[in-house]
Amino acid sequence: MAVTKLQVLVALMAVAMVAASAQLGQAAVTCGQVASSIGPCVNYVRGMGPLTDGCCNGVKGLNSVASSTPDRQAACNCLKSLSGRIQGLKPALAAGLPGKCGVSIPYPISTSTDCTKVR
Repeated sequence: MAVTKLQVLVALMAVAMVAASAQLGQAAVTCGQVASSIGPCVNYVRGMGPLTDGCCNGVKGLNSVASSTPDRQAACNCLKSLSGRIQGLKPALAAGLPGKCGVSIPYPISTSTDCTKVR
């Protein structure tokens, strides 16, 4: 039941952040896409489940659509915001998630990441 409530919370945050992403101008990546991509990763980054194929597929898909600087900055801002809102998040698991899925990103997934420096 707690996972369902968390998934609803993530979905609501995604809707709220779609409006915020409009400030990023030409970025094609939306917070809704980011939330949808990492949704299957929530249990893993909370230390409550294994790393799944669905999670890694979402991480890889997000990485492939975030191909420009504005896209990467938008994804970074969304990840930063979402990571600050996932109750019970284990920062080390979140930061290591891309590498565990075989993806290299130019910034750490952290609430302290300066997304304006992402290129």
